[in-house]
Amino acid sequence: MNNPKNAGDEIWLDPDESPGYLVRGTNLSVGKALRRNLSKYGMTLGQYYFMRALWIEEGLSQRELSDRVGTTEPTTASGLRLLEKNGLIRRVRNRRDRRTINIFPTPKGRNLKNELLNMAIKINEIATSGFSTTEVETLKRLMREMKNNLDQDEENSST
Repeated sequence: MNNPKNAGDEIWLDPDESPGYLVRGTNLSVGKALRRNLSKYGMTLGQYYFMRALWIEEGLSQRELSDRVGTTEPTTASGLRLLEKNGLIRRVRNRRDRRTINIFPTPKGRNLKNELLNMAIKINEIATSGFSTTEVETLKRLMREMKNNLDQDEENSST
């Protein structure tokens, strides 16, 4: 475990020894690579995450989409307006609950799926170049465990 160093009364944790700091830096670099590639499609990173969730499960409500992507509903509404304007999604009023609107990719939105997922795969390959298959699997397992630990801590804190 990486312990903070005490320099007198001051605590110091080297950013290169902080898992949280390293995860953040990696996330920023991956996001930068995704944004650079998505700009060729006129799409933002946030819009990509909405489309990705809809490629996994079509017909999500705005609230479900917000939960899946981890955004607030106003942020989701803004992103969906742009996706709809660009012809990538359509909104359909739910027949059972008229207050709910379900979101579906259009054929144009579905047609981007393979191309954009291949782009994301290539970025992941670049990020993990030089890693063995076992190292990549270990990295993914450790990242899932970190997330689960933090999610569990949040659940425990809210009870």
